[in-house]
This record gives sequence, C-alpha cells and structure tokens, in this order.
Amino acid sequence: MSSHKVLVLHGPNLNLLGERQPEIYGYETLDDINNRLYEKAAINGWDIKCFQSNHEGELIDAIHAARRDGTELIVINPAAYTHTSVAILDALNAFDGKVIEVHLSNVHKREGFRHHSYVSLRADAVIAGLGSKGYSLALDTLD
Repeated sequence: MSSHKVLVLHGPNLNLLGERQPEIYGYETLDDINNRLYEKAAINGWDIKCFQSNHEGELIDAIHAARRDGTELIVINPAAYTHTSVAILDALNAFDGKVIEVHLSNVHKREGFRHHSYVSLRADAVIAGLGSKGYSLALDTLD
C-alpha cells in the first residue's frame, strides 16, 4: 500500500445530487459518492479530501492549496464551470500533479454548449457518462 494524496472537487449544483434531474444524474447523493471514495481511500491507505462548492473562487483556492500540500491527483467534476471557466483552467495549469476530469453524464450526448470543456485542455484523462463510477475509476489511476 502506498500513500497518495488526492483532492476530489465537485462543482456547482452537485450538492443537489439525488434531487436535481435524477433522470440525468441518478439518485445517489453527493454524500453517497464521497463516502464510497473515502472507503476506497481508507482501504488503500490514501489521504483523500472531497470538497464541493457552488463558487468558482473557492474551487480555485482549493486547487491552489493542493499545489502546496503535496497533492498528487486532483479529480474534478467542474459541472457547469466545465464550459465557462478559464480561471479554473489557469489554476489547474499551475498544478504539477495529475488531473482527471469526471462527469456523471455523457456531456457529448447533451446540449451542444456542453461539448466544449476548458478543463479538458489540462486534464490527463476525462471520464464521462459512467455515473459515480467515474470517480472510482479516476482513483484507480493511482499506482
């Protein structure tokens, strides 16, 4: 078992998982998802932090903190900021570790404006359309 430090970031409106558009995002809550990630991390001896914010600046501050605290992997579901936030892209570009972008739904089967991702310009990998399993798959990239 090796110790890895991971930050999981959830963007705007993901605090409403299980309530908002369950036909797209499913019935699991954000707590359900985070608890599964904490369990997987505990089994593997990883240090993981999950953080959700509806505010772009708070997500950027978390990325900046990850630059300084030894975080090796950021798993990010930027939600609506995927398509709009150059500021999050710039923050991720300043992070030296691995970045994996996760989306619960297949954004490419949805509205056209969702097909472009600024975050993908920095991401080492993108996982979309696999529901909450995408987060777990992102963690599987740790050696």
